[in-house]
Amino acid sequence: MTAPDAGRRGTPRQPQVRAVRLGSRSLAALLLVSAVGVAGFGWPLFADPASRVGTHAQDAPWLFAGVLVLLVAVVAATISESGLGPKAVAMLGVLAATGAALRPVGAGTAGIEPMFFLMVLSGRVLGPGFGFVLGSVTMFSSALLTGGVGPWMPFQMLAMGWFTMGAGLLPGPDRLRGRAELSLLAVYGFLAAFAYGTVMNLEGWPFMNALASNVAFDPQAALPANLARFVAYCAATSLGWDLGRAVVTVVLTLTLGAPLLRALRRATRRAAFETPVTFDPR
Repeated sequence: MTAPDAGRRGTPRQPQVRAVRLGSRSLAALLLVSAVGVAGFGWPLFADPASRVGTHAQDAPWLFAGVLVLLVAVVAATISESGLGPKAVAMLGVLAATGAALRPVGAGTAGIEPMFFLMVLSGRVLGPGFGFVLGSVTMFSSALLTGGVGPWMPFQMLAMGWFTMGAGLLPGPDRLRGRAELSLLAVYGFLAAFAYGTVMNLEGWPFMNALASNVAFDPQAALPANLARFVAYCAATSLGWDLGRAVVTVVLTLTLGAPLLRALRRATRRAAFETPVTFDPR
């Protein structure tokens, strides 16, 4: 037997990291909350100008705060249906607490938000199901930590859940490694940071009233006119912020991504998510 053969046969293969998978109930809950979220974010662009939806614009944040209930349902269904053991739940708590602690760093100044970098890498390693739960729980925890509780919080939880889940849907989770993987995550982080900011702009844009008439939502205007107003609103209010968030995410991914990916994958293997806990008889 040659040395390479001996190494291949004698060295036990490391268990494959298995991401938390979405079951049928979890997937149904996720689709439901996503559909409600899309309606909650996008109603200003798709409401009929002749309808009376615009007259109740001030009620919309509280109406769609019910998204929070559906987000809790997704979290509960994923944890129960995926068979997450105590180690995996503990890992979820640690990552969520770390992300919540990172959010106040820089206080969001110029988009300095390192939490997004951690969410990208965590979603990549742990998969879309775990990623959605992690993103939502992290944003909820950070809101409690920073006092940012309000009608916007369910929208932030949903947007961050999508952001983290998207990293878990990127191609090549088992094969792509090294610089190619870091480049992929950096590109995703850059684009998704802008997408997150744009989606969150939709939450507050319709309620500006006359504060900025040239860029405010006009309930009587058609879709092209309101879309142009929204683009101008994003450019005037959040473009610099989103650019800072995207650049910080890219820089941290390229500089710290490799060791953190290894640490997350090692912790995931040791957590042995789907290995049942057994006790030796005395």
